[in-house]
Amino acid sequence: MSFTLAALPYAYDALEPYIDAKTMEIHYSKHHQAYVDNLNKAIAGTAHENEGLDSLVKNAGSISPAVRNHGGGHWNHTFFWESLKPGGGNPVEALEAEINVSFGSVDALKEKFNAAAMARFGSGWAWLIRNEAGKLEISSTPNQDNPLMDVAEVKGKPVLGLDVWEHAYYLKYQNRRAEYVAAYWSVVNWEKANELFIK
Repeated sequence: MSFTLAALPYAYDALEPYIDAKTMEIHYSKHHQAYVDNLNKAIAGTAHENEGLDSLVKNAGSISPAVRNHGGGHWNHTFFWESLKPGGGNPVEALEAEINVSFGSVDALKEKFNAAAMARFGSGWAWLIRNEAGKLEISSTPNQDNPLMDVAEVKGKPVLGLDVWEHAYYLKYQNRRAEYVAAYWSVVNWEKANELFIK
């Protein structure tokens, strides 16, 4: 199986002014493409070359560092693009109700999620997941790890994810990660998050 880079569901400038067009173009066409290319190289000629991406990611820690890094990079970025949309919105339906149960309010969720994003030293991700008990939980992973992986400290199914690698925000925000994290909430695709939560 050879993995490919799926088309973005919106134009590079669609998330302005929160995520700028040049960052989107470089992030998607250079960084994400590199993860796809390097994942294909990592699995070529191995027993894993016909596995799906979910399977590779789930077992990444027992396959190879290259699959862990590049498979995670491909999965995480694909998820990230789909979890964003122009205009953003507010939590909906079942997810909104569960946020209120788990965190008390949407504002409290955002505060805890932002803290996880800011506390991630170096490169990584912040996540809102549905954990193995079926409850919402916030976690953070280093590098291109994610909560589906066998190596994840906190396991669960991602509902939202935020890329806090510097390449995701440096052109616009430089070292001001907090501004980027705050801007994220203006472009969250809550309908997609609700769909993932229900699944």
